[in-house]
Amino acid sequence: MPDDSAVSSATLPPQRLLLVTGMLGAGKTTVLRELEDLGWEIIDNFPIRLLDRLMETPGAGGGQPGVRAPIAIGFDSRTRGFDPEQVIRRIKTFSNRPELELSTLFLDCSSQELERRYNETRRRHPLASDTPAASGIRAERELLSPLRRWAEMLIDTTELTTNDLQRLIRERFAVGTDEKLVLTISSFGFSRGMPPVADFVFDMRFLENPHWDADLRPMTGRDAAVGDYIRRDPAFDEAFTRIRDLILMLLPRFEAQGKSYVHIAFGCTGGRHRSVFTAEQIAESLRQNGFSPTLLHRNLGSRATDLLERGAVT
Repeated sequence: MPDDSAVSSATLPPQRLLLVTGMLGAGKTTVLRELEDLGWEIIDNFPIRLLDRLMETPGAGGGQPGVRAPIAIGFDSRTRGFDPEQVIRRIKTFSNRPELELSTLFLDCSSQELERRYNETRRRHPLASDTPAASGIRAERELLSPLRRWAEMLIDTTELTTNDLQRLIRERFAVGTDEKLVLTISSFGFSRGMPPVADFVFDMRFLENPHWDADLRPMTGRDAAVGDYIRRDPAFDEAFTRIRDLILMLLPRFEAQGKSYVHIAFGCTGGRHRSVFTAEQIAESLRQNGFSPTLLHRNLGSRATDLLERGAVT
């Protein structure tokens, strides 16, 4: 007699499968550990050629009866039999299987930052045993280029701390939550690098720059005097209103489509004045409209220098 408590595989949602790869030293271990904390089943250094065998294993994905825990599989250039072109061809054979929801994540990082990390940890690059780490990094980047181009998701960890990367993974891959949309508003300085991941980036460098006022330079966009200076720019009110209204129009639509996280970033040259003030004002306006944004200022504590401000769009 069949067990009524058993759940037919046909009634189960698709098995969620995330393939995580990228440059050695770019943060794969951090990502997999964070996913594990989020309830994912983790398999690292797994030969992709065995993926079909894994999926045929009874109970793959574990979890409660009737629930398929998502699986994250890590692999990189050290994995036995690693061949990017063969990996892509094999993964493509799984793309149309209705019982699978398969995604690929590539972790990248600038060569200079990777070299710094190797030098700091005194580890040898696996592809440069008898040569400088830079040689191995170049060889690996060339080897992985097909996977980088093909991957559905890309995270560049060059400017990310470990905590930043963990937070980003929590935002993107948390499972089993029915909470409202999580909204992040941030500010940053273009001269100090683009934000690593953002759904919207607004460039506020068209506004007059308080940096060139000697009295305002040491202040930030949180100071009233800086806010008054920015508001006096004839372009501010109209630009702010249009940006605010666009965000207020889109956020409910994102929620309706099931999007869990939205990150909206505002940039200026140094990341201390115009972007900070605008981010603060937008966050306050969103609170008045029933949202609860998290506010982050990446470069608020950075030192104001003419060198960074000069030569860029002021």
